[in-house]
Amino acid sequence: MRIIFCITGASGAIYAMSCLEHLKREAEIHLIISDAARIVIQKELNQDLGEFKKLVDKVYDFNDIGSPLASSSFDFDAVLVIPCSMKTLGLIASGIASNLIIRVCDVALKEGRKLILMIRETPLSFIHIENMSKVKKAGGIILPASPGFYHNPKDVSDLVNFMVGKVCQQLGLNQSYIKYE
Repeated sequence: MRIIFCITGASGAIYAMSCLEHLKREAEIHLIISDAARIVIQKELNQDLGEFKKLVDKVYDFNDIGSPLASSSFDFDAVLVIPCSMKTLGLIASGIASNLIIRVCDVALKEGRKLILMIRETPLSFIHIENMSKVKKAGGIILPASPGFYHNPKDVSDLVNFMVGKVCQQLGLNQSYIKYE
């Protein structure tokens, strides 16, 4: 499986890191990190991007609209945006491909490929809901970062793993290796 993995500036860098750690066993991963995500990763995880780069096959410049990923001839199975900011959601919903993340999402929708957006915002405005509706109607999957509690989580990693399991489920991947301690 070939995945284009995008990280935007919404809070929730821990979801991106955990998901990449799990997906590296199952997929070839092409990574795009927004400028805002770089700041969030540093603030939330106190890590540089080197830790993320170790988990992927190739990293692309967020502003490189001429990247091979920007073409519909680049073969991939899914685009994941984890976490997905409301700015990114709005640009995707409007079809404004102003950077590489929005362009690959646009390609996924127009080509009928899987697009999963793990939105991370609360509360939601009517505009956010309308944008989610537009993306869903266009074929995208809206997967809010809303972990369940029926598995009796013991700590934050159990909650994060719950959400990573939901992503794996949407991709049709085995999630039995995701542990809930």
